[in-house]
Amino acid sequence: MFKSVYKNKRVLITGNTGFKGSWLTSWLLELGAKVYGISNNVPTSPSMFEILNLSDKINHFNEDIRNYDKVEKIIRDVKPDFLFHMAAQPLVVTSYLEPLETITSNVIGTTNVLEALRLINHKCSTLIITSDKCYDNVEWVWGYKESDSLGGKDIYSGSKGAAELIFKSYYHSYFKDKAKSNVRIISVRAGNVIGGGDWADYRIVPDCSKAWAKNESVEIRSPDATRPWQHVLEPLSGYLTCAEQLYSNIKLTGESFNFGPKSDYTKSVKDLIKDLSLHWNLKNAPYFIPDSTSEFHEAGLLKLNIDKAHFYLKWQPTLEYDKLIEFTGKWYNNYYNSKIDMLEYTFEQISKYQEIAKSKNLKWTN
Repeated sequence: MFKSVYKNKRVLITGNTGFKGSWLTSWLLELGAKVYGISNNVPTSPSMFEILNLSDKINHFNEDIRNYDKVEKIIRDVKPDFLFHMAAQPLVVTSYLEPLETITSNVIGTTNVLEALRLINHKCSTLIITSDKCYDNVEWVWGYKESDSLGGKDIYSGSKGAAELIFKSYYHSYFKDKAKSNVRIISVRAGNVIGGGDWADYRIVPDCSKAWAKNESVEIRSPDATRPWQHVLEPLSGYLTCAEQLYSNIKLTGESFNFGPKSDYTKSVKDLIKDLSLHWNLKNAPYFIPDSTSEFHEAGLLKLNIDKAHFYLKWQPTLEYDKLIEFTGKWYNNYYNSKIDMLEYTFEQISKYQEIAKSKNLKWTN
């Protein structure tokens, strides 16, 4: 897988205790990498990071990404071959409630990583991971391309657009000279990720799992909002593909790539709930719509165009819609209703995902 490039390599993940960070950590461990992580807390309870006991399997630094001196020292000491920058305040609703926290985490935190990289004296292939919400969303029906305008109406979207601009500025100011720079760098964007192990607030799948585990109905704020749903392993396969190809192809440095599902995977929130409930043995998907609507702006539609990743990286989605629902529902069901080892089950899902990808002859499976 990925030409075995990660085996025995030092890989540093910021935001490693989060949902996507825990899945990426697990996959890199399965690939034989030496994983290091930076995070200032475990963001949820329950937590996939704690359920899988990942702190015992990696070198973890309990530090705030906004503390430049600490970030610089860790990167200098670890000397990572690969760096995946995922640390962020990840929620739109929280950005309205805590705008300063969001901006300092997402913009200053990203700047700290880039500034520390500017000073390193070893080679490092780096991914700056933002979000589909970095785009200025005008809610058109076709997907946003990497060249479309950045920004957004809410603080979260603005912070992600700003992080992309900081990435671009640092690239052109310090990393563009391929003969002199030790850093190869790409920004990547994805969104609407689901999968087992997510317990973040204000997200529909975690809301369902927490409510249904207690035999309660789940509150949904925007039942008719449509999203292009994808399993967490889909963008992670894209990120790992990006970093692997960046490691061997310096021409990719400075680029940005979108990762998302096929366009026909766009489903409404209420349809997603209905499909997910089938893996909870529920006759009906119990949910209710509150009388009052949210005071915060939420986009009704946001899709990404993934043609660039397909053309340059030969990347494409792996799972069909019913399979990504099955992966998600079964992970939660096993956590709540069985006593199996969830780390082993997570590895099992990664293995199944790789097998499906290999059956489709996807390039990264070599």
